[in-house]
Amino acid sequence: MSKIKYVIKRSGAIVPFNEERITNAIYRAAVAVGGRDKEKAEELSKQVIAILEEKYSDDSKPHIEEIQDIVEKVLIENGHAKVAKEYILYREEAARRRQEDSRHFSKPSEFIPWAKVWRSLDWAVTHRLHTIDSTNERIRNGEFPHIVHEAETAYEVQVDTAADIIKERSESIKMVMISGPSSSGKTTTTLKLEQRLQKMGMNFIPLIVDNYFYDLELHPKDEFGDYDFETPQALDLELINEHLKRLINGEEVKIPFYDFKEGKRYLERSSMKLQNGQILLIDSLHGLFPEFSKGIPVNQKFKLYLEPLLQMKGTDGEYIRWTDLRMIRRMLRDSVHRAYNPEQTLLHWHYVRSSEKRNILPYCNTADYIINTSMPYEVPLYRPKLLKNFIVWEKRYKDDPLRKDAFERTRRVRKFLEAIEPVEDDSPVPGDSVLREFIGGSTLNYH
Repeated sequence: MSKIKYVIKRSGAIVPFNEERITNAIYRAAVAVGGRDKEKAEELSKQVIAILEEKYSDDSKPHIEEIQDIVEKVLIENGHAKVAKEYILYREEAARRRQEDSRHFSKPSEFIPWAKVWRSLDWAVTHRLHTIDSTNERIRNGEFPHIVHEAETAYEVQVDTAADIIKERSESIKMVMISGPSSSGKTTTTLKLEQRLQKMGMNFIPLIVDNYFYDLELHPKDEFGDYDFETPQALDLELINEHLKRLINGEEVKIPFYDFKEGKRYLERSSMKLQNGQILLIDSLHGLFPEFSKGIPVNQKFKLYLEPLLQMKGTDGEYIRWTDLRMIRRMLRDSVHRAYNPEQTLLHWHYVRSSEKRNILPYCNTADYIINTSMPYEVPLYRPKLLKNFIVWEKRYKDDPLRKDAFERTRRVRKFLEAIEPVEDDSPVPGDSVLREFIGGSTLNYH
């Protein structure tokens, strides 16, 4: 047990010192450059603690930046230059994001597909769904079923367009990769796209990327000790690339199997081979991540990116954030299908978001086509389902310095859920809607 009891965060808040966070931070950096030695991370962490205890008295409170400086020093002195570089880069990126979040920039963010956003906003304005006030007016006029129809039609047209583009390029394409951040609707969209392409005479075979996860014990953890499934380094990217190359060359490969109950991967479990005319269909968070398919020629890949790019302004003049929308979707889905309490999803979302900003969103503009999976009618459906929870969470985390992120998110969501007209009857929502993936009642077979 370290004699250091508290540390000072960048915000100035004083929080309990947790030794494990240093180990996790070192291990995360090591994983990012291909390392998987947890014992070494623990050993290096102990060196950091020893320096801290030598430098500070029992009642001292070191600043988080000072601790991170010592971590860098220990990594470099122990010959781990690559890990130190990754650790430094991570710090610099985090500092840049904090700076960008604190003020507005005139330079467009590379994280945003601006052309698609403009078309989505134009559509929302045309249909009077661009503000909570205009949406409320339409709901009060009894137009909710019509709003559902308009939104679903707009989504289906986009899926049609994606299918047409793939068909046009079918002679060269060997794989279709459907990517996007958590709860973007990848599963439903993949099924709908496959149905369309099969009608066009194309034949697909799915590659389940989850089977390429490393064993759970080798996963990096976040600062709260949660396993990080969101990072691409949680996947065996080297093996994925090897299998992709062999498959498109007509070779047979042995696909691994990942047992989520055991948190363990079993290698070479099932045979897989592409027959003439078959195309790989890959649904993955990280399909656009460069290392995911670095050995595959560009013309042999079709990359589809999904995100709910909702264009709806709240009564406070701020647009509803896409990340908040996806968090709500994941809360609803995880509570039903993964026995996850919605509050657990809230508390883990900071790490989901951090990984997205590093590993998913920067590559959205490398996609061949983008589908906006937001449904303006989903917001009024969420109010009766979760508003009470967000009111409770906002009070609970208001003065907790360790949960500042959770508090800010709950406050934002509570504000727009309170402002929207509630709708409890979801019967106008089609059984095969992308939203059914989250609110339940889907007629599609996801297994």
